[in-house]
Amino acid sequence: MSHTRRLTVLGITAALAGSLLAAPAAAARPQPAPDPAAPAKTPVATGYGGAVASVDADASAAGIEVLRKGGNAVDAAVATAAALGVTEPYSSGIGGGGYLVYYDARTKTVRTLDGRETAPRTATKDLFLENGTPLPFADAVTSGLSVGTPGTPATWDSALKKWGSRSLAQVLRPAEKLAEQGFTVDATFRQQTADNEARFRDFPASAALFLPGGKLPAVGSTLKNPDLARTYRELGAKGTGALYRGAIGRDVVRTVNKPPVRPGATRTVRPGDLSAADLAAYRTVSHRPTHTTYRGLDVYGIAPSSSGGTSVAEALNILEKTDLSHLTEQQFLHRYIEASRIAFADRGRWVGDPAYENVPVKGLTGKRFAASRECLINDHKALTSPLAPGDPRHPEPCRTAGPAAPTTYEGENTTHLTTADKWGNIVTYTLTIEQTGGSGITVPGRGFLLNNELTDFSFAPANPAVPDPNLPGPGKRPRSSISPTVVLRHGDPVLAVGSPGGATIITTVLQTLLNHLDRGMPLVDAIAAPRASQRNAAATELEPALWNSPLRRRLEALGHTFKLNPEIGAATGVQRLPDGRWLAAAEKVRRGGGSAMVVHPAP
Repeated sequence: MSHTRRLTVLGITAALAGSLLAAPAAAARPQPAPDPAAPAKTPVATGYGGAVASVDADASAAGIEVLRKGGNAVDAAVATAAALGVTEPYSSGIGGGGYLVYYDARTKTVRTLDGRETAPRTATKDLFLENGTPLPFADAVTSGLSVGTPGTPATWDSALKKWGSRSLAQVLRPAEKLAEQGFTVDATFRQQTADNEARFRDFPASAALFLPGGKLPAVGSTLKNPDLARTYRELGAKGTGALYRGAIGRDVVRTVNKPPVRPGATRTVRPGDLSAADLAAYRTVSHRPTHTTYRGLDVYGIAPSSSGGTSVAEALNILEKTDLSHLTEQQFLHRYIEASRIAFADRGRWVGDPAYENVPVKGLTGKRFAASRECLINDHKALTSPLAPGDPRHPEPCRTAGPAAPTTYEGENTTHLTTADKWGNIVTYTLTIEQTGGSGITVPGRGFLLNNELTDFSFAPANPAVPDPNLPGPGKRPRSSISPTVVLRHGDPVLAVGSPGGATIITTVLQTLLNHLDRGMPLVDAIAAPRASQRNAAATELEPALWNSPLRRRLEALGHTFKLNPEIGAATGVQRLPDGRWLAAAEKVRRGGGSAMVVHPAP
């Protein structure tokens, strides 16, 4: 790309980003006001000794503390994740699960951990059906029925034992201290509490923790969680067996099977069927990462049960034939939207838990299949959703015949962190409890919310004529969209990135990669740029800056349909600079802005 052309591209993007900041208050989520008592947040930091990027300054500081004391990227990732369990309890915690991708600088290899929650062994494909009819989604969410076996503690344990240099007790100490002393409530946390207030009031343990004195926590107040501090101490002293085979697990099972609802509550809260045997049988899975090449780079992601790695790889392969750096913003967005649409059509048909489904990972991430799908894109006319899937086992150029199924709903919460250390190792880790607030059910005396991840299963096939690999089953992992991604050049790290946001995770990670690798944006600007998300749906979701832009009308003239989404994703990433420094990047505005830190700042 020429210097002049790059400035033009960045200028267009900067203008769009500016309009995002200036979007009407009614169209955007409330953002926190500056609070002098809270740790400072900055969306970008550069320097040596290692880096951490997350949505929260306390959590990033916990990871940096571990790095400063000689810990590595894995140690820092677990410390940061544990702290997010305190400050971001509605998005993560030991009651949930997630996926971790690790780059080992010594061997120049990428490894993964699937810490996804699993369904009880008694679950069947009819888990969310009553009298043959799917349950209302809201009823399923707030129930014991939606709670899967937590995978987060096992992920921490596995990662530390495989690649860490510190004990679980050591890396939990910053989060334990944070839970004891409390953190400062900001406007984002208060708004998320308000969104869950009615649910939390129906569960005494949730109300006591998140509605102190029976009221919403005030912005600027300190929220403490001594129960979680004690739980972390117990995990540190006894190991994760305290949850999978011990007292913490018994409390989890009791809570799931008999949700503790306040007397007089009118909400029907269905019990689950989680057992001590389900907890004892839980294991993380180490799949080979997904891999594709893109413009001479190696792109690694998480394999199924998540659809993130296969979908990002497929979309990149579809787009690789086009020089995106020389397209207008309209042409770029059109191609990006269409590639996303196609990738989601294919993931819906083919991706599920590989322990139960035959997932053609090699085909989905291959160049031949991408070529057979890329030819569907018409630069002058938008495709229509739902688009029929292709067959990666037997690619047929431009095939659109056959039945189509719309993409099923997936909640839009979760949190993401990225860490790096002085040795060059990297962790990109997305963890979740599914909805904002998970199931709404706090384990009494333990200080953490339970997930509602099983609602990521399809309740029933979206189209009975299209096989659905994501129906519930005994011990099965529901499909995810989590997409922690590492990009290498000749075995050396270029960047790592990931995001929360349910099914929008895939499009957020894809768009961030394209913004940086093809459009020439600095990583922090690639993250901040306004987003569009097409998931084989009738309408593409747009953030306010694109919704209010003339670009929308020009894309509508091609046949695109849009709807407004106030906020899509909340990415973080790290980048290895040519001089050996780390650059950590996070959101500038979304979710109140993120927190990027390095051990030894060097601008």
